[in-house]
Amino acid sequence: MNEAMQPTQPNEAMQPNEATDADGLLPLAGYTVAVTAARRRHEFGAALERRGAAVVYAPAVRIIPLSDDALLREATRKCLRRGVDIVVATTGIGFRGWMEAADGWGLGEDLVGVIEQSELIARGPKVRGAVRAAGLAERWAPESESTIEVLNHLAKRKLQGARIAVQLHGEPLAWFIDALRAQGAEVIEVPVYRSVLPEDSVPLVKLIGTIAARGVDAVAFTSAAATSNLLKVAEGCNGSEMLRALHSHVLAACVGPVTAAPLTALGIPVVQPERFRLGALVKVISDELPQRRAVTLTTADRRLEIRGQAVVLDGVMIPIGGSGIALLRKLADQPGRVISRDELLSALPGGATDGHAVEVAIGRLRSSLDDSRIIETVVKRGYRLAG
Repeated sequence: MNEAMQPTQPNEAMQPNEATDADGLLPLAGYTVAVTAARRRHEFGAALERRGAAVVYAPAVRIIPLSDDALLREATRKCLRRGVDIVVATTGIGFRGWMEAADGWGLGEDLVGVIEQSELIARGPKVRGAVRAAGLAERWAPESESTIEVLNHLAKRKLQGARIAVQLHGEPLAWFIDALRAQGAEVIEVPVYRSVLPEDSVPLVKLIGTIAARGVDAVAFTSAAATSNLLKVAEGCNGSEMLRALHSHVLAACVGPVTAAPLTALGIPVVQPERFRLGALVKVISDELPQRRAVTLTTADRRLEIRGQAVVLDGVMIPIGGSGIALLRKLADQPGRVISRDELLSALPGGATDGHAVEVAIGRLRSSLDDSRIIETVVKRGYRLAG
């Protein structure tokens, strides 16, 4: 297995602010979350691990700086030639990159002078820090740090004929720029970075297969480019089963509506935080996964909780995963009802067609649970969970 695709195990030391349940388990214990981010992925993954999750890393995007790119230089010269009325700075790293590139071309002082004469909007505290480090001061910043709030702020005025420079970071923000142009503004796009597919696509291809097999419980997206790239790569490797899993079995968690748009366009349900921040996304995943995926019942006089890729049996966590957890969920849908082998076969991930696969998976599941009473065999009919 590629190193980038290996799940990291949850931190053993519990952070003081991470509450546990009645069994002493963290909220994401037993769940596996895939992280598709490139930047800050380990910080994001560590926050999930602190809540008990196992994390799979499969970057779906690569950010390329464009300090020598002709597009960035031409956009900068356009700002200098004609001036701008409004500058929208979207990210701290992107704004710094723009200033550094301009300095490298000998245009830094001129660019700062032009921006000083404009209305500078900074989207968030990191952008404000970069703005002030350049000796500038923002006129306004949204409370929510969202691009949507910036658009709503600008939509309150007449923009006909206004010249607006929008500093981009990896993504084109077409919806934002189109909305400004629809109001009559002239928009100068300043592409400081470009988002492309990762150089090594093997982890991403493996993740697509893992999602299809329901080997993860959630996939986290922090940029529209990552979302689009996953779907694009999936098209080339028969990703229909992945899409089915995202529709029903695997939670898609996005940092905001722009990131979610490629998924929602396909009818895939998405959860997202009110504030478009990584910490808020971690909290949404921690809240939503147990609510959507945990099943608790009593069987053979034992308390059984199914959570993600594991079960908690009388307070003890047992990793299961794969076919075993899929069959257990199917049996738990109707405890006590006999489920035929054909029904169980259809519940197996990967499109298995041989009924023997059910018997093998049931045998392994019984071995993992170490209690033969929990899953009963009903001769010539199928299997059921004991009452």
